Amino acid sequence: MRRLIPFLPKPPLVPVIRLSGTIGTGTRSLNDEALAPLIEKAFKSKPVAVALAINSPGGSAVQSSLIAARIRRLADEKTIPVHAFVEDVAASGGYWLACAADDIWVDPSSIVGSIGVIFASFGFPDLMARQGVERRVVTAGKSKSFADPFLPQKAEDVERLKALQTPIHQAFIDHVKHARGKRLDASADLFNADIWVGQQSVDLGLTDGIAHMVPKLKQLYGEKVKLLPLGRKRSLFQRFGLSLIDETLGAVEDRALWARYGL
Repeated sequence: MRRLIPFLPKPPLVPVIRLSGTIGTGTRSLNDEALAPLIEKAFKSKPVAVALAINSPGGSAVQSSLIAARIRRLADEKTIPVHAFVEDVAASGGYWLACAADDIWVDPSSIVGSIGVIFASFGFPDLMARQGVERRVVTAGKSKSFADPFLPQKAEDVERLKALQTPIHQAFIDHVKHARGKRLDASADLFNADIWVGQQSVDLGLTDGIAHMVPKLKQLYGEKVKLLPLGRKRSLFQRFGLSLIDETLGAVEDRALWARYGL
C-alpha cells in the first residue's frame, strides 16, 4: 500500500553491513574487493545511518585498512553517521574495522582490543632431518630465503620481522588515536596488544557503551526504523564445493585466529 501512495513518509533506513570472519585475501575472508559493492550500496540507499555488525578476530592489516578507509571516506563524503556493534570479538583487524565508525557499542561479554601485529609460522628443520630430507636453496639476494620454515630460525630473521612489524603497528595506533581521539584513556597502556571485555573497553574509551543493535538504533532513530541487512553472497564455486582445498586451508587459519580468544 505504501508503494501506491508515494507521498507517505518512509521509515528511516539503516543498512547493516555484516563484517563477520577473518580478514584477508582468501575466498572465505573479509576483504575490500568483496565488500566494496556492499559498502557502496549501503551509502547509496539514502540511509539515516549505516550500522556495522562486527565479529572478527582480525587478519590482514592492509585489508583492514582498505575496508575501514572505504567506510570512513563514504561516511564523510555523504555526512552519514556510522555505528559499530561488536558481537563476540572485535580484535586486532576487527577493532581496526570498528574504529571506522563514529561510535562503537559492545555486549557485556564482547572481546575488544589486541592493538598489535603478529607474524606466525611453523618450523620443520628437525622433522626434515629425521626423515632424511635435505633442503636445497639457491638464491640471488641474501633475503630470498627469509623466514624459511624448513630452515632453523635465525636471529637476523627475527630482528627483520620486528622491523617490519613496527611501522604496521604504528599505523594501527595512529588509526585508533585518530578515530577515538580524547575518548581514549590517556593514562592506560592501550597499544600493547592486550584485550578487554565489555565494560572494561568502555571505561578505557576504546568503545562507547553497552548496547545491542536493534534497541540502540530504535533509540536513536525511532521505533519505525528499518534495518536492511547486507552480507556477502557465496560464489558459484563455493556453493558447489569446487574450492575445497582453499576452503580447508582457510578453515585451519581461521580456527587458529578464533582460538586465540577462546572461540
